[in-house]
Amino acid sequence: MKSFSIAITCLALATVLTGCATMQKITEIGTGIGVSTGLISPTAAKAANSTAKVAVSLNEALKSITPKNEYYIGRTVSATILHDTKPCNNPKATQYVNELGQILTLFSDKPETYGGYHFIILDTDDINAFAAPGGFVLVSRGLLRCCKTEDELAAVLAHEIGHIQLNHGMKSISSGRWTKAGLTLLAETARNLTHEQVGQLTDTFEGCVSDITKKMVKKGYDHKSEHQADKAAVEITARLGYDSSAIVRMLEQMNERLKPDASDFATTHPSPEKRIAEVKKHIHTKKPPLSKARQTRFEQAMRGI
Repeated sequence: MKSFSIAITCLALATVLTGCATMQKITEIGTGIGVSTGLISPTAAKAANSTAKVAVSLNEALKSITPKNEYYIGRTVSATILHDTKPCNNPKATQYVNELGQILTLFSDKPETYGGYHFIILDTDDINAFAAPGGFVLVSRGLLRCCKTEDELAAVLAHEIGHIQLNHGMKSISSGRWTKAGLTLLAETARNLTHEQVGQLTDTFEGCVSDITKKMVKKGYDHKSEHQADKAAVEITARLGYDSSAIVRMLEQMNERLKPDASDFATTHPSPEKRIAEVKKHIHTKKPPLSKARQTRFEQAMRGI
C-alpha cells in the first residue's frame, strides 16, 4: 500500500516535467483503481489527486509569465536601484547610450520586449551595471570610463542585453514564489480574487522584485551566467560589425580600475581575468579597422562622464 502511494505521488509530480494535464487524468484513474481494489484508502487517493492538480497548476503558472509581467517586475527593480543611485544628468551621453543600445538590441536574440528597452546611466563612480527583466539596462559612469572606444561601450551594453535575452533576472526568482502565485491565480480568475488572494499576489510580486534585486546588486549572477552574457556580447557586436574582441580590452581596463573594497563588479562578478580567459574562446571574427567616425562620435558623447 505504501509503495503504491509513493508511485502515484511520483506520477503526479511528473506532470511538472511533462506539462500535460493528461498525466493528472492518469493519476485519477490510477487512484480510482487503487480505491476499488482496496490497495489505497479514499483519503490517500484524494491526497494523490490533489498533488497532481498542484503540479499542473504550477506548470501552468510558470508558462503564464508574460512579457508584461516581466516588464513591470523589471521596472520596479530598476526603480529600487534608482532610489539608491540617481541617474546621471547628462542628456547627450544618455541619448547616445540609448541610441547605441537600441541598435544593439535589434541584433540580439530578443530584439523586442513588452515596454521596449531602456538604457540609464547611473551617477556613480562605482564600476557596475545591471540588467533588469523586461529590457532595463543601468550602467554606471564608472563603467563607461572603462571604455575607450564605441566598440568597447557596445560590448558593455551587449553584455547586459545578453542577460536579458537569456532571462537571467527572471530565473533568479525563488520557485516557491511562483508556486504560491500560480495556485492563487489558477484557483480563481482575476476578477474573482478575494482581498486575501490579492494580498498574497502583492506579497509575491514584492518578493520577486526582492529576489532579483538581491541577486543583481548584492550577490551578482553566478559565473556561468556572466560567461553566457559575455558570449552573447561577442555574438551581438560581431553581427553589427563591431570589433567583438573589444570586450577583452574593456575588461582589462576594468581590471586596472577595480578597487577591492568597493561595492561594484569586484564583489558581484567573476574576476576580469577569468572572464577574459573564457570569452577569448568565442572570439573568432577578424578585427575590423577602427572607425574614425565612431570614435569621434564616442568621444563627443562621453565628454563630462
